[in-house]
Amino acid sequence: MSDILDTIRSFNRFYTDHLGLLSQAYLQSPYSLTEARVIYEIGARPGIVAADLTRDLHLDPAYLSRILRRFRSSQLTHSERDADDRRSQKLFLTETGMAEWQRLGEQSRRQVAQALSPLGLDAQRALVEAMRNLQALLEGTANDAGPLVLRSHRPGDMGWVIEAQTRFYTETFGWNDQFEALAAEVAGQFLKTFDPALERGWIAEREGQRLGSIFIANGGDGIAKLRLLYVDQAARGAGLGKLLVGEAIQFARRCGYRQIMLWTNDNLEAARALYLKAGFRLVSEERHTLFGPELTGQTWALDLRPA
Repeated sequence: MSDILDTIRSFNRFYTDHLGLLSQAYLQSPYSLTEARVIYEIGARPGIVAADLTRDLHLDPAYLSRILRRFRSSQLTHSERDADDRRSQKLFLTETGMAEWQRLGEQSRRQVAQALSPLGLDAQRALVEAMRNLQALLEGTANDAGPLVLRSHRPGDMGWVIEAQTRFYTETFGWNDQFEALAAEVAGQFLKTFDPALERGWIAEREGQRLGSIFIANGGDGIAKLRLLYVDQAARGAGLGKLLVGEAIQFARRCGYRQIMLWTNDNLEAARALYLKAGFRLVSEERHTLFGPELTGQTWALDLRPA
């Protein structure tokens, strides 16, 4: 836990320094970060009252009052009595205030564009996906950010599949790079001999962010192989694993396979629970150290035709 906390603190220091958030002159303006944010909120939400600013920005009322007095003296804001609550004043930007609001917005966009300029388009997209994921996790809306979409695999997906699974298994279970070698071998063979009539890959995504994968490969002799099942941490607990396994089983049935087989390890409890619920049965086990730690590899099978 201490490593997680220290990493978050380190990122906070990096980010505040990177954007100059601690400077008294935010965005080369005469305003602090807090003052610039107050200008933004009044411009974006004309008629907002001070109590809402205090609540939404987590500001001390006396501190906000001093900021608003300064803005009034600088002719940035004006107020009108709230007809619904005569104790409150609705806040608006003056013409001068709107000019400052627009100038700060343009300056902020230029700052972000300059920070992104060294990055390629793929890196920029990855950064935006990471930011969306971070916001969703902290807001507790990771599973409500938009509809999940299952689509067929396309160029570029396999690189993500290999990287995502390798990161998860090495960081979570301490596996070595031989797992990455195996995942790359499986993915490469699938692409090399891909038969769209009997094989398929599914990528689950939400708002362009890839969150899961599963593949059906032709194992020969009427046997389908279920490969590379993965559910990203941002989508766990939402039933995505069950959805992916169900899609793969339905596809295998439509293709006329008599059986689906898969290989997994005994410590992957969530995946094994999915297979059990779907009707798979354990066929065989063997001890191995392919990925470093000693594990029990397991072969599971699902019969698709009546006995």
